[in-house]
Amino acid sequence: MKIIKTDVLDLFIIEPKVFGDSRGWFVESWSEKAMEKAGLHYHFVQDNHSFSAQKGTLRGLHYQKGDAAQAKLVRCTRGAVLDVAVDMRKSSSTYKKWVAVELSAENFRQLLVPRGFLHGFLTLTDNVEFLYKVDNYYNKEADRGIRWDDPELGIEWGIMNPILSDKDKNAPYLHESDIDF
Repeated sequence: MKIIKTDVLDLFIIEPKVFGDSRGWFVESWSEKAMEKAGLHYHFVQDNHSFSAQKGTLRGLHYQKGDAAQAKLVRCTRGAVLDVAVDMRKSSSTYKKWVAVELSAENFRQLLVPRGFLHGFLTLTDNVEFLYKVDNYYNKEADRGIRWDDPELGIEWGIMNPILSDKDKNAPYLHESDIDF
């Protein structure tokens, strides 16, 4: 398993080893032992799985507030996405900086997103399946979002009119939110 630092503090791209032959492939997508050896200590308690039918679907930017905050290990198992994480930890040297990385069924890449980050993704293909492990259970009362196109963040999604849920269409701008990391 290869662990790649990004330009944002504590945000890592994970490249698992893929073993392939004429039958197909095998990959170890998560190893607590390998992560701890790299100094990354996460205990995941829930797996989530989403499906997006159309290319151009944007989900995010989401977070869980307060004690319900979640770290995530995300990957795309069908199709491809542009995955985005934004550091919202006010004490961080990379506060408000974001990273965008393509995750796909073909490249097997994953993104390890710590607590204190906004997270979202844009589907680059039709029929996308997206999986994520989280280290804290979902809490509906703590569920929050920030507008995907907030100019204060300046994320370059590469799309002007994505397909959005009503929740994401109506998400507040950062300066209107109650984000507290």
